[in-house]
Amino acid sequence: MSAEDGLFPAVLKPGPRVRAMWRGALDLVFPPQAIDGGSALAGGLSPEAWSRIRFLDGPVCDGCGTPFEFDIGSRCAACLAKPRAFDAARAACLYDETSRDPILKLKHADRLDLAPLFARWLSRTAHALVEQADAIAPVPLHPSRLLSRRYNQAAEIARPLSRLTGVPYLPDALVRRRATETQGGKSGSGRRRNVAGAFEVPPGRARRVAGKRILLIDDVMTTGATAEGCARALKAAGAVRVDVAVVARVKEMSGLTI
Repeated sequence: MSAEDGLFPAVLKPGPRVRAMWRGALDLVFPPQAIDGGSALAGGLSPEAWSRIRFLDGPVCDGCGTPFEFDIGSRCAACLAKPRAFDAARAACLYDETSRDPILKLKHADRLDLAPLFARWLSRTAHALVEQADAIAPVPLHPSRLLSRRYNQAAEIARPLSRLTGVPYLPDALVRRRATETQGGKSGSGRRRNVAGAFEVPPGRARRVAGKRILLIDDVMTTGATAEGCARALKAAGAVRVDVAVVARVKEMSGLTI
């Protein structure tokens, strides 16, 4: 049992069949509604919301996952100018006014039912990265943040992704040893300073990382500073490759709240 899996022992959690029965009974009394109102499809999204989500199915930069209008067969200018600490990144969709709401519902409003949906998105968009991964690891929360939030949204996505793909799950491969400020509202350089040296692989877990190809999971990527901090820590512990898969990425720095 890992701290990243929440604060309650597994023995106290109902099994999937019991949860399904409860969910079915509640659906009879309270028909499911979409997050944005109206009837819901799978994952609590209305047909209109589904149609507005900008899934990244087209060509993207192989380094950071930034979408391209045309396939140029190369990495973006930023990645060519300054290679990332991680090897490759993929995002299921763009982070915008449509995708923001379900992501924040998972992150701050206990909508854990959205996590398996996001895991399915990642299994599709990051299929090539999943195939070559030896293990899946979530971006960790600091214990103080985990205590207040009660769960790590990245772990809630990584766990069902592991079950779905069969790639081993390493919930405690990384720890956040320093309580960082929120990344929201910071510039790219400010984000990098904020997470500098914040992550590490504990010595007792380094053997589970050494020589492995790790797929790092998070909800949103803005500048990539958090993913790079995690990748540096994993590679310092001997990981041979670190890739990143996120639910959504910001195309350009904006005022959206993450």
